[in-house]
Amino acid sequence: MTAFYGQDSCLLDANGRIKLSPHFLSDFRRSGNEVVLHCLAEGALGVYPAHAWEQMRQADAQPAARAAQSLVFRRQLRRFGALTEVETITNQGRVTVPVRFRERLGLRPGTEVVVVGCEIGVEIWNAESWQAEAELFIEHERQRGTAEMAADLNVVPPRRADEP
Repeated sequence: MTAFYGQDSCLLDANGRIKLSPHFLSDFRRSGNEVVLHCLAEGALGVYPAHAWEQMRQADAQPAARAAQSLVFRRQLRRFGALTEVETITNQGRVTVPVRFRERLGLRPGTEVVVVGCEIGVEIWNAESWQAEAELFIEHERQRGTAEMAADLNVVPPRRADEP
Protein backbone atom coordinates (compact mmCIF):
# COMPACT_ATOMS: atom_id res chain seq x y z
CA MET A 1 0.00 0.00 0.00
CA THR A 2 1.35 3.40 -0.92
CA ALA A 3 0.86 6.34 1.37
CA PHE A 4 1.96 9.92 1.75
CA TYR A 5 2.91 10.55 -1.87
CA GLY A 6 2.40 13.76 -3.80
CA GLN A 7 2.69 17.48 -3.33
CA ASP A 8 0.05 20.14 -2.69
CA SER A 9 -0.08 23.85 -2.15
CA CYS A 10 -2.48 25.12 0.45
CA LEU A 11 -3.18 28.21 2.51
CA LEU A 12 -1.95 28.63 6.06
CA ASP A 13 -4.97 30.47 7.47
CA ALA A 14 -4.95 33.40 9.91
CA ASN A 15 -5.16 30.98 12.85
CA GLY A 16 -2.15 28.96 11.70
CA ARG A 17 -4.18 26.03 10.41
CA ILE A 18 -3.61 23.98 7.29
CA LYS A 19 -6.39 22.00 5.67
CA LEU A 20 -4.93 18.75 4.42
CA SER A 21 -5.88 17.55 0.94
CA PRO A 22 -8.22 14.55 0.77
CA HIS A 23 -5.49 12.09 -0.28
CA PHE A 24 -3.13 13.06 2.57
CA LEU A 25 -6.04 13.16 4.99
CA SER A 26 -7.07 9.62 4.09
CA ASP A 27 -3.46 8.46 4.64
CA PHE A 28 -3.49 9.97 8.14
CA ARG A 29 -7.00 8.72 8.96
CA ARG A 30 -5.79 5.12 8.57
CA SER A 31 -3.71 5.68 11.71
CA GLY A 32 -6.14 7.83 13.70
CA ASN A 33 -6.31 11.59 14.16
CA GLU A 34 -3.27 12.05 16.39
CA VAL A 35 -0.16 13.36 14.64
CA VAL A 36 3.28 14.43 15.79
CA LEU A 37 4.68 17.76 14.56
CA HIS A 38 8.45 18.14 14.51
CA CYS A 39 10.59 21.04 13.24
CA LEU A 40 13.15 19.55 10.88
CA ALA A 41 16.69 20.89 10.62
CA GLU A 42 16.28 21.51 6.89
CA GLY A 43 13.52 24.06 7.55
CA ALA A 44 10.26 22.13 7.23
CA LEU A 45 7.64 20.88 9.65
CA GLY A 46 7.38 17.10 9.70
CA VAL A 47 3.87 15.79 10.36
CA TYR A 48 3.82 12.09 11.19
CA PRO A 49 1.25 9.56 12.37
CA ALA A 50 1.99 8.77 16.02
CA HIS A 51 3.05 5.17 15.21
CA ALA A 52 5.59 6.36 12.60
CA TRP A 53 7.04 8.87 15.08
CA GLU A 54 7.38 6.16 17.72
CA GLN A 55 9.30 4.00 15.25
CA MET A 56 11.57 6.93 14.35
CA ARG A 57 12.36 7.58 18.01
CA GLN A 58 13.00 3.96 19.09
CA ALA A 59 16.61 4.12 17.96
CA ASP A 60 18.08 3.50 21.40
CA ALA A 61 17.01 0.70 23.74
CA GLN A 62 18.31 2.48 26.87
CA PRO A 63 18.11 6.25 26.33
CA ALA A 64 18.49 7.15 30.03
CA ALA A 65 21.80 5.32 30.36
CA ARG A 66 23.07 6.86 27.14
CA ALA A 67 21.93 10.35 28.20
CA ALA A 68 23.89 10.01 31.44
CA GLN A 69 27.08 9.56 29.43
CA SER A 70 26.68 11.68 26.30
CA LEU A 71 26.36 15.43 25.90
CA VAL A 72 25.57 14.96 22.21
CA PHE A 73 22.78 12.51 23.01
CA ARG A 74 21.30 14.89 25.64
CA ARG A 75 21.32 17.68 23.07
CA GLN A 76 19.55 15.40 20.63
CA LEU A 77 16.92 14.57 23.26
CA ARG A 78 16.53 18.29 24.02
CA ARG A 79 16.09 19.11 20.35
CA PHE A 80 13.44 16.45 19.91
CA GLY A 81 11.70 17.47 23.12
CA ALA A 82 11.67 21.20 22.40
CA LEU A 83 10.80 21.01 18.71
CA THR A 84 8.04 18.40 18.85
CA GLU A 85 4.33 18.60 19.71
CA VAL A 86 1.37 16.28 19.44
CA GLU A 87 -1.68 17.60 17.58
CA THR A 88 -5.03 16.20 16.53
CA ILE A 89 -6.37 16.47 13.00
CA THR A 90 -9.78 18.10 13.30
CA ASN A 91 -12.96 16.65 11.81
CA GLN A 92 -12.58 19.28 9.07
CA GLY A 93 -9.12 17.91 8.18
CA ARG A 94 -7.11 20.76 9.67
CA VAL A 95 -3.84 20.75 11.58
CA THR A 96 -2.84 23.75 13.68
CA VAL A 97 0.82 24.74 13.48
CA PRO A 98 1.99 26.23 16.80
CA VAL A 99 3.08 29.88 16.65
CA ARG A 100 6.66 29.12 17.70
CA PHE A 101 6.97 26.55 14.90
CA ARG A 102 5.52 28.99 12.35
CA GLU A 103 8.02 31.65 13.39
CA ARG A 104 10.96 29.24 13.33
CA LEU A 105 10.08 27.90 9.87
CA GLY A 106 8.94 31.12 8.17
CA LEU A 107 5.34 29.91 7.80
CA ARG A 108 3.31 33.12 7.65
CA PRO A 109 -0.47 33.10 8.12
CA GLY A 110 -2.29 34.02 4.94
CA THR A 111 0.40 32.57 2.65
CA GLU A 112 0.64 29.48 0.52
CA VAL A 113 2.66 26.60 1.91
CA VAL A 114 3.75 23.41 0.20
CA VAL A 115 2.74 20.04 1.66
CA VAL A 116 5.04 17.28 0.45
CA GLY A 117 4.54 13.56 0.96
CA CYS A 118 7.59 11.79 2.38
CA GLU A 119 6.30 8.19 2.58
CA ILE A 120 6.06 8.12 6.41
CA GLY A 121 4.13 11.39 6.74
CA VAL A 122 4.19 14.84 5.19
CA GLU A 123 6.38 17.89 5.40
CA ILE A 124 5.05 21.44 5.41
CA TRP A 125 7.35 23.95 3.73
CA ASN A 126 7.49 27.68 3.23
CA ALA A 127 7.15 27.93 -0.59
CA GLU A 128 10.54 29.62 -1.08
CA SER A 129 12.32 27.12 1.16
CA TRP A 130 10.70 24.23 -0.71
CA GLN A 131 11.90 25.62 -4.04
CA ALA A 132 15.47 25.81 -2.71
CA GLU A 133 15.24 22.26 -1.30
CA ALA A 134 13.85 20.91 -4.58
CA GLU A 135 16.73 22.51 -6.48
CA LEU A 136 19.20 20.93 -4.06
CA PHE A 137 17.91 17.40 -4.48
CA ILE A 138 17.64 17.76 -8.25
CA GLU A 139 21.27 18.92 -8.40
CA HIS A 140 22.29 16.11 -6.04
CA GLU A 141 20.63 13.51 -8.27
CA ARG A 142 22.31 15.02 -11.34
CA GLN A 143 25.74 14.86 -9.68
CA ARG A 144 25.09 11.35 -8.46
CA GLY A 145 24.11 10.26 -11.97
CA THR A 146 27.24 11.82 -13.43
CA ALA A 147 29.43 10.06 -10.85
CA GLU A 148 27.65 6.75 -11.45
CA MET A 149 28.12 7.02 -15.21
CA ALA A 150 31.79 7.96 -14.78
CA ALA A 151 32.36 4.98 -12.49
CA ASP A 152 30.60 2.69 -14.94
CA LEU A 153 32.75 4.00 -17.78
CA ASN A 154 35.83 4.06 -15.53
CA VAL A 155 36.57 7.71 -16.30
CA VAL A 156 37.02 10.82 -14.22
CA PRO A 157 33.96 13.08 -14.54
CA PRO A 158 34.68 16.49 -16.09
CA ARG A 159 34.80 19.44 -13.71
CA ARG A 160 32.25 22.17 -14.19
CA ALA A 161 33.52 25.67 -14.80
CA ASP A 162 32.07 26.90 -11.49
CA GLU A 163 33.73 24.12 -9.41
CA PRO A 164 37.04 24.86 -7.63
